[in-house]
Amino acid sequence: MNIIERYSKPTPRFFRILRNIGIALATAGGAVIAAPIALPATMVAIATYLTVAGTVATAVSQAVIADEKALENSKNLGADLNDRLAKEEEEATRKQFLKDKTY
Repeated sequence: MNIIERYSKPTPRFFRILRNIGIALATAGGAVIAAPIALPATMVAIATYLTVAGTVATAVSQAVIADEKALENSKNLGADLNDRLAKEEEEATRKQFLKDKTY
């Protein structure tokens, strides 16, 4: 899979939120760096780090894709777990009923 295919596939919800946060960080950092007034060096350094962190978070988050096979497997696993729990609960109820029943 090349980079163009990867970036055109759907991004999971968590990484879309992370991407938007990264965009906000990069924008805020860039605005502080480009401010037309003199700012302390510490503030400019922090803004630079924010810009880099936001840019990296955005790029990485956009490159993450939803794996259809993994999603399907996790759905099947959840369904299997629910079935197993229901059977265990039914068995426990049946045993309790038989224990409480007097002959």
